Amino acid sequence: MTLEIFERDRDETLNRTLIVWLCRIAGLAMFGFGLVYWIRLIGVFDGPLWRFDLMPVWWRIACPSLAVLYPVAGTGLWLATSWGGVIWILVAACESVMRLGFPHLFGTDPLLLGGHAFGLALLAALRIVGAVERHRRLRGDW
Repeated sequence: MTLEIFERDRDETLNRTLIVWLCRIAGLAMFGFGLVYWIRLIGVFDGPLWRFDLMPVWWRIACPSLAVLYPVAGTGLWLATSWGGVIWILVAACESVMRLGFPHLFGTDPLLLGGHAFGLALLAALRIVGAVERHRRLRGDW
């Protein structure tokens, strides 16, 4: 006797696999950005924005916050938990306020903001597709 995988189970498994891969890739990126912020805090390189004691006060507030939030988001995303996505939204909101609200203080980084927007939109789309598939399956519209 063989076990047969139904098409709806395969679609649900594919959706879940795509979500996990997206979360893992985003989690690695979050760890990388967190590492950059930690390098800024400990002063590995010379430069006004690469050492905490030489940073302006607005960077002294933002840098430690993001140095903690990025690895936390990376951990949650690597584990593919729901709170990882929530922390990712919080990080993206902080970066957006910094880069769009105060570009004269923090500079602009459209690639970073675009990456956050694209990743979060992709995650939202996959979650919505999964919710619709579950709803259809429960209603029996297959």
